[in-house]
Amino acid sequence: MHNETLHPENADASPGGLVVPMASAQAHAPGTLVDKFGRHVTYIRLSVTDRCDFRCTYCMSEDMSFLPRQDVMSLEECLRVASAFAKLGVNKLRITGGEPLVRKDIVWLLERLAALPGIDNLVITTNGSQLDRFAVPLKTAGVKRINISLDTLKADRFKEITRVGELAKVLRGIEAATAAGFRRTKLNTVMMRGTNDDEFVDLLRFAVARQLDISFIEEMPLGDIHGRNSTYISSEETLERLGRHFTLRASDENSGGPARYWRVDGSETRVGFISPHSHNFCDTCNRVRITARGELYPCLGHNDALHLLPLMRAGCSDDELRQAIVSSMGIKPYGHDFTQQMDAPQVVRFMSMTGG
Repeated sequence: MHNETLHPENADASPGGLVVPMASAQAHAPGTLVDKFGRHVTYIRLSVTDRCDFRCTYCMSEDMSFLPRQDVMSLEECLRVASAFAKLGVNKLRITGGEPLVRKDIVWLLERLAALPGIDNLVITTNGSQLDRFAVPLKTAGVKRINISLDTLKADRFKEITRVGELAKVLRGIEAATAAGFRRTKLNTVMMRGTNDDEFVDLLRFAVARQLDISFIEEMPLGDIHGRNSTYISSEETLERLGRHFTLRASDENSGGPARYWRVDGSETRVGFISPHSHNFCDTCNRVRITARGELYPCLGHNDALHLLPLMRAGCSDDELRQAIVSSMGIKPYGHDFTQQMDAPQVVRFMSMTGG
């Protein structure tokens, strides 16, 4: 088993240097995933590919190098990892990429993931470009909900942000998801000052008109992408802007992820804010990420990882795989400190490499 450099001397400190209480995993049922701070991990984000048919400016470089096929988990290996987590009490599984719908035979995998005992919330995050043809197969496979990235409603701006994408295809995909019977579909909008901040009200109106949810996401300092100091917008600023046009009520609803929600009066729409900079969600973090090459990252904002793929390919048993995962909870830190990383990120892997 190979781990990246660990720093146990910092294990009991928060990002701000404050000592936080340690918790005993013995207080929880044997075989469940509990970190040393007592947080119960019930949600994994599993990337099935680092490839994407877009090249979004905040997610990857224009001239991106992708992993060789042999370095990426097979679909069977993805299923084995998910099964191990399910047996450890995880009940929510989000499939990500890259763009997961460009992975060959993805529906085969989704059908089997949906059938895993204990997984009662199989969801997928997509850029929407393939949804017009995949919406019905996803529904039939057992996917419960879809998140769709949408940063603008202007075709020319969409092309600038994605470098290669077509807005019309994504809008058709949103319609197809609704027609296939998906409800509570959520749009994800990355907030970028000077790029799309003049559209936040229009994007919320778009969501309300279609009974969609929407989350506004503070840009995350991942990858060697410069200029974020000038494009960053806080959730508070966006909430204040939206409040000039909508009546928003704070909600205690929880989708099992990091978003804090508000309700739009007179509609079914929820507005979420994901705020890794201004209000990080580390104290209640219940998730880990697995990259397409089988790296288990207990924290998005740190480089420490457990490498699952070499273990599986070396012939480890299912029990050994689960024990390695349980042990990895020891490297899950109390939190990240994105506020110090804007234009000089400590995490240099791109978001597409980590899993969206």
